[in-house]
Amino acid sequence: MERTATRMLTVGLATLGAAVPPADLSSAQAQAAGAAAETSREAQDGSEARALIETLSARLLAAPSATAVLEAWCAERGLSPDPRIVAVRVPGPDKLPGAARRERLAVGPDEPVRYRRVRLTCGTHVLSEADNWYVPSRLTPAMNAALDGTQAPFGHVVRPLGPSRRNRSLTMLWRPESGGLPGPGEPLFSVEAVLTAGGVPFCEVAETYTGAVLIQGER
Repeated sequence: MERTATRMLTVGLATLGAAVPPADLSSAQAQAAGAAAETSREAQDGSEARALIETLSARLLAAPSATAVLEAWCAERGLSPDPRIVAVRVPGPDKLPGAARRERLAVGPDEPVRYRRVRLTCGTHVLSEADNWYVPSRLTPAMNAALDGTQAPFGHVVRPLGPSRRNRSLTMLWRPESGGLPGPGEPLFSVEAVLTAGGVPFCEVAETYTGAVLIQGER
């Protein structure tokens, strides 16, 4: 009986060994190692993405022109051979300014306030979407014509005014702990600011920056 049991145990172990051959075990170990390496790379990439977001958002908060910051960023990241920012108009109904926004712009209830929504692009990359509410009477006729009829970014058009930005908020929209890396169209963070010239407000902007700012092109 004891010999029979021993023989059955030996056969069972042999069968188990045949079911999981060394080659399959090595393959499983390799797959596990690959998964661990991928997790490590994702963590590293997530840290790099966070660092880039913090760098760009800090520059935007410190600068008088978001357009100038984006053009410098586009050149640094090699996003296009011609690192110019183009404002592509987004069709749709106007968003009325509302009483609180009119108060921030220091205009009365009957003062005209125009609305402009654009996608700011560098080459083929959409870096941000921006809503602009601006007071046309505080711009020159040439500036108003450019905003109505061209793809010039707002920052380029009003540069002769020597504007300053008074930041109202910075909201982080992408969370690294959510897992994965943001795609080029995924919102990363938003900035709201009021533009002034000589202490007089003339525009309020709401900007949402996308994952395209993280792309590394050729430099």
